[in-house]
Amino acid sequence: MSLSKRGKTWWIGFTSASGERIRRSAETEDKLQAQELHDKLKAESWRIAKLGDKPKRTWDEAAYKWLMESQLKKSHLEDVSKISWLQQFFRGRYLNDLTRDVIAKVGESKLNETSPATANRLLALIRSILRKAALDWEWIDKPPVVKLYRGAKRRVRYLTPLQANTLLQELPEHLADMMKFSLATGLRRGNVTKLEWSQVDIARRVAWIHGDQAKAGKPIHVTLNATAVSVLTKQIGKSAQWVFTYKGKPVTQVTTKAWYKALERAGIENFRWHDLRHTWASWLTQQGVPLNVIQEMGAWESSEMVQRYAHLAPEQFSKHAKVVDDLLNGTKLTQQE
Repeated sequence: MSLSKRGKTWWIGFTSASGERIRRSAETEDKLQAQELHDKLKAESWRIAKLGDKPKRTWDEAAYKWLMESQLKKSHLEDVSKISWLQQFFRGRYLNDLTRDVIAKVGESKLNETSPATANRLLALIRSILRKAALDWEWIDKPPVVKLYRGAKRRVRYLTPLQANTLLQELPEHLADMMKFSLATGLRRGNVTKLEWSQVDIARRVAWIHGDQAKAGKPIHVTLNATAVSVLTKQIGKSAQWVFTYKGKPVTQVTTKAWYKALERAGIENFRWHDLRHTWASWLTQQGVPLNVIQEMGAWESSEMVQRYAHLAPEQFSKHAKVVDDLLNGTKLTQQE
């Protein structure tokens, strides 16, 4: 029988032209809609078997296959979240129907609620899935062009030492300790919240971040200065495994109400926890630490990421610029003769 009912839902059943038995839910309680889907699927299976057409795949199939194949990616959970958001636009739609214009409208919807950078990450995921569907799985002939937004480069947001100390005074003790450690090491939030004692050697004044915990995928060596050591020493005995805890449990969230309230009391606006890392790099730059050294210490993969701090070191660059003064004035020339 081509249509049958299970509870209130209609089910479809038929034998394809290739002899394969097809049985699936029509996902509807309306018999007419179920019959239309049945006829559509049966005609499609005939075209595939007799004419050699490719089976029409849906976004849901592609998204599921992508998630299954990318379970080991560090960004897997982020992909799950993005795909969940995309379902409101793409659920049940065929891949061939996801044109450039359709995708652009989704990008506009995301842009209305967030930044160009965040919208671009969503569009990049769509592009990657559709490219995979075309080039690897051969589900579609050609992936659509997905155009990303050109976002304005953000200015570097950092605190002055006075602002930092004011904020530290306003924070609860456990957050203040984590903030001070972040300013002392330049580590990203996740590397601080997930830091374990097995990654710390206070006697040697070093810590390390494993490759699978680092954004660039490479191990990070952390030299602990006196401030960092002081913060770590204060945490000894609170947990056998985790360095930073609150009421005996590891801290998983730092941008809490307490964080925002402290920012408000300190009179600091437009500041994120990640900006503590910018603050660390900015302070080092202003004190004359070479950018290549900061790149190595901060484990940035490319020098471009560190160049944003270059404008904070005018004195450092002016020293090198004076080399030309000496040459034009004959000082260096005289010394070389």
